[in-house]
Formats: sequence, C-alpha cells, structure tokens
Amino acid sequence: MDILKSLGHPEEIFNLFKFKMGGCRAVMPKLDYESMTESLRTCYLYLNQTSRSFAAVIQALDGELRHAVCIFYLVLRALDTVEDDMTIPLDKKVPMLNDFHTFLYQDEWCFMESQEKDRQVLEDFPTISLEFRNLAQEYRDVISDICHHMGVGMAEFLEKKVGSMKEWDQYCHYVAGLVGIGLSRLFSASQLEDPEVGQDTELANSMGLFLQKTNIIRDYLEDTQEGRAFWPQEAWSQFAGRLEDLAQPEKLESALSCLNLLVTDALRHVPDVIAYLSRLRNQSVFNFCAIPQVMAIATLSTCYNNPMVFQGVVKIRKGQAVTLMMEATNMSAVQTIIAQYSQEILHKVSPTDPSREKTLHILAVIREKSALSQSSLRSRTHHLSPMYLSAAMVLTALSWQYLSTTAAQAQGTSDMQRP
Repeated sequence: MDILKSLGHPEEIFNLFKFKMGGCRAVMPKLDYESMTESLRTCYLYLNQTSRSFAAVIQALDGELRHAVCIFYLVLRALDTVEDDMTIPLDKKVPMLNDFHTFLYQDEWCFMESQEKDRQVLEDFPTISLEFRNLAQEYRDVISDICHHMGVGMAEFLEKKVGSMKEWDQYCHYVAGLVGIGLSRLFSASQLEDPEVGQDTELANSMGLFLQKTNIIRDYLEDTQEGRAFWPQEAWSQFAGRLEDLAQPEKLESALSCLNLLVTDALRHVPDVIAYLSRLRNQSVFNFCAIPQVMAIATLSTCYNNPMVFQGVVKIRKGQAVTLMMEATNMSAVQTIIAQYSQEILHKVSPTDPSREKTLHILAVIREKSALSQSSLRSRTHHLSPMYLSAAMVLTALSWQYLSTTAAQAQGTSDMQRP
C-alpha cells in the first residue's frame, strides 16, 4: 500500500525540496538513537530498508505512537512477505498466514527460507517480536488482532481470484482496510486522537481502500506482466475476454472504459476520507494520514482515461509530490487539493464513457462533502508552521542514513570485540 513510493529516494526528495525553497539551508535533526534499545534501532533500520518513504512519515509521529506504528508496519511487512513469496508451497503458506499472529509471542520464531527481497524481516523476526512485546498492552492488542484478521484474509484469497466488485472491496479490506483500522485504533490508544477515530471502522476502512485501489489501478501493467490479477473480473470481463487483453493496442477504447470504471469506484471513498481527516487533531497524525491520501487522488487524476496505464509506468512527478507534501498539513489545504484533482478528472470525462453518469455523480458528491466539511471545520491550532512540518518530514528520511551508519559502526565494533 505504498502510495508514497512514487516519491523516489529520500535524497532526491530533499534536493527537490531545497530547490523549491530557493536553495535555503536546513539542519538535519539528530535522532535520539542513544535512548533506543539495540533491537529497536534494528527495527528502525528494517523500516528504512523496506519503505524509505514511510520511514520518514512514521519518524515524524509524536511520542510512543512512533514506535508502535513502526512495529505495526514491520509485523505486517513480514506477513505480506509470506503472502508474496511464491516459492512457499500452499500447504505450508496457508497455516503460516493463519497462525502468524501467534508468532508475535514466540521468542525464537523466524523463517529462513524466503526468497523475497524483504526476507530480513522474517529471518530476524525475533528482534521485531521482542520490540512488539515491549509495547504497552493496548498497542499489542491492536497489532495482534489486525495481524490475525489480515492473515486469515490473505489465506482466503490465495486460491481465489478477485471476481465481483464486492470481492474487490473485501480483498482490499484484508490487505489495506485493516491497516487503516489498526492505525486508527493505535492513534486513539495513544490518546493523541479522540476515541471516535479508532471506533469508526467504516471511515478507517475507506482510508485503506482508497489507497489500495489506487495502487491496484496504477500497477495494472506491472501486475499482469508478473502474472498477478487484482482488477475485479466483474469489471474487466465487460470489456475483454482476458485481463491481459486490455494491454493490446486494438483494445484501447475498451481498456480506458474499464480503467475509468475502476477509478470511479475508488473515488466513492473520498467523502469518507474527507470526514476522517476532518476529525484528526494531532498535527503529526494528520500529516501521516493526509499525505498518502492527496498523493492517491493526484495519482488517480493522472491515471484517469490515460492510455499509459496499459503501456508503461504512471507516476506523479517528484516535484508535484514534494509540493503536495509541503501543502497537505491542514484540512483547508487538503480540501483545496482534493477539489483541484477532482476538477481535473471532471475535465477528462468523455461524453461517450460508459461510466460517465456515475463519475459525474461521485465528483459532485465530493465537491459537496468538501464544501460542507470546510464550512463546519473547527479551528485547528498549529504549533509549527506547515513549511516547517513538511521540511521536518522530508529531513527525517535523510536522518536514517545517519542512524544506519551509526548502527553499522556499532555492529562492526561489537563484532571485533567477540572472541
């Protein structure tokens, strides 16, 4: 669900950020790595290795929530690595997925047979599970529960393709909606957000579904070339005999009709996104949640009616991404961004598109919800300027290089001291 991956390497982002700021100088924040246990430092290193972009926004979270979300991410990354590894036979993979939440309480459980690029989170799972057990009980309960439900859902879809639109929602719930629900419960458990944020699972689920559907839509070509099928059959079967046929040049008109149908379906989650973000009160949590969502609607706008979805890689420009990061620090700005990209999609709607009426309807709903949200928005107190907060999030990505170097040097010294 890494909608931020289009940002590229943190150093590239930082250079672009400096350019946007007119070459101003900024001081890299020093991490308090000395207060971390060795195992917690290792967990943050794994976080940086498996998702540079999310390492930045997670590091920007306040207080103990930062550690809880870091461990939550790594636990789900390990679970996802099991699901993705096609070398694990199903008779072994299904029980692993179903039982994965129990491994959190097994001191020595690890898996050394994975061939996936992120296999270190499985090979050194004891380090992650140790830090999981060091979390407060309210955090452990959330992470274990979400891991359990996600593992069961992943196992269910291993041998079942996404058929109906309802099943698409169900699949996206298992792999992303549950993440939104889990994060929301962590936000409330930390007391940085009100209890209703964690209790309203419908809104939290929509946050995850919007991101996941955007990724699935954008990644059509990459997925089909690697033999993965995530577009729902109920949608693509209206326009082609096989999902991969949509990439054929003579099928372009049908392919675009299917694409626009799915973009329209994803857009129906935007009103929930607006409602969810409007409830948030903590600045670090707001930034953490808002940035991926504005990236997603920008990505959907780029994908809508775009033949490149079937011919290559569709990404928003890095400069555009940095601008979104800098701006998406308050609800009013997010509303403006959503309105901007909704308007861009509106201008692309073809008079002959089969989903035209549904697309126009959901765009009108988004416009209405956005206006209502802005008119009733309670004032939010910002202790830091939006520019400073955006700079801090970009800079935290670079700080991991410092932490990684320090940890590596410490490990080297430790190795030399061993008999």
